[in-house]
Amino acid sequence: MMKDFMKVSPLKILEKSSEKALGRGNLGVLMARAGVGKTACLIHIALDRLFREGRLVHVCLEDTPEKVRSYYNVILSDLVVASHMADDKTRALVEKNRMILVYLNRSFEIRRLRENLKNLVEKVNFIPDTLVVDGLDFEAADRKLFEDFKDIASQYNVEIWFSALSHRHITDVNEGGIPYPCNKLDDLFDIIAVLEPASSGILLRLLKDHGKKIMGDVSVNLDPKTFLAVNP
Repeated sequence: MMKDFMKVSPLKILEKSSEKALGRGNLGVLMARAGVGKTACLIHIALDRLFREGRLVHVCLEDTPEKVRSYYNVILSDLVVASHMADDKTRALVEKNRMILVYLNRSFEIRRLRENLKNLVEKVNFIPDTLVVDGLDFEAADRKLFEDFKDIASQYNVEIWFSALSHRHITDVNEGGIPYPCNKLDDLFDIIAVLEPASSGILLRLLKDHGKKIMGDVSVNLDPKTFLAVNP
């Protein structure tokens, strides 16, 4: 299953990175403008973890649990076709190893997340390997919040992936080439990638690689409908 998926996974881009992965205790972020496909690509990252039989917590700040499950189901259907996976077995694996935590109407607090993770570990014996956080407002969040996430990554020995909304009209870029809204937070992230519309579809490009210098253009072409990797 994993071998078939890795042929088309957007995380093929990490095969070109220095560590070949984000890694436990680390933070990664996927940036894109509205409508480009952050959530779809983030779910592919989640599925990559799940297909490796890791346990995952999907943290959502914008959608209901039903809508999150619907996103997964749609993307899984595309994967089953593209990768010739066994449908029932694939969905059973996802349901078994994924938990969804939803914080609607601006109810998210890092304290609540800590409590929920503690309950999952102690009361349900669900010990996560990865967290994905979708819908966090990077513009409104302060540095302390991401430092707290870094503490959680260390405490639970997990890797944490975020999605971040960028804007066409805000062109701020720091000395390392990291654009807004991550230009003042990039030291807290080990992997930073950006989704960009391109003539070939969607381009997933690596902007930061564990502090190592990126040589040339490190990118993967994605199908604009399925967000699966295609040949360049």
